[in-house]
Amino acid sequence: MSKNNSLYAGTLAKGLRLLRAFDETHSDLSLTDFVAITGLDKSAVQRLANTLHMEGLLVKDSKTRRYRPSHTWLEMAYAYYWSNPLVSSAMPKLIELSQQLGETVNLAELSGDHIIYVSRLPCKRTAFAATIPGRRIPAISTAAGRAILSTHDRAARDEAIATWPIGAVTPRAITDRAEIGRLLEEATAQGYAISRDQMILNEVAISAPITGPNGRALAAVQCSVSAHSWTDDRLRRDILPALQDTANAISPLTRLEG
Repeated sequence: MSKNNSLYAGTLAKGLRLLRAFDETHSDLSLTDFVAITGLDKSAVQRLANTLHMEGLLVKDSKTRRYRPSHTWLEMAYAYYWSNPLVSSAMPKLIELSQQLGETVNLAELSGDHIIYVSRLPCKRTAFAATIPGRRIPAISTAAGRAILSTHDRAARDEAIATWPIGAVTPRAITDRAEIGRLLEEATAQGYAISRDQMILNEVAISAPITGPNGRALAAVQCSVSAHSWTDDRLRRDILPALQDTANAISPLTRLEG
């Protein structure tokens, strides 16, 4: 929606910019931090941060005067999960898959030009960071994103390859768009996607799309394993069939919801 729309509330939008300043590397922020991240002037930041604190969205440390998200964010996440029919429909099947494989299983949805992990079922070896839903990553740099895009038409895939952001998270991350395009076309031909070392070194991810009523996917099931223990051939033999069975079992549920 255009920001010139007569219904656009600029002050509210500025407040949301403050909330979006938080991430895994910015878990508590000072007024100076807010100014640097949002580009807003200090007086506006001070008013907005104080209002958000008074409304219960931010907690303010009385000694350091730094702000962090409040429990209200968890309440909003709780409401989101109840509002998303895919999560409730898919969760029993994801739990079954996780128990069957004994490996980390994620449910990812397309969010603009990123994917976002909406459900994460860790295994015993999973690090804390990989257990938290809500992580947002450039789609074309992930197995889940490429699995989803593999079901979209040629024009949409070409646009994504040419214009969507690339995540250079690890030293081995693929940043060449031609190579990303090759991998996306490979996923289109195979019906699944594999990535290595893109988000975490020595991690392999394999993902299958969850298609909607029109055959296009907006979500995917992903399994993440250690590169030390898993070859691509073993992934295809021991994980892919169960992964695809789960994605295919969830797909009709999206059609009913749609």
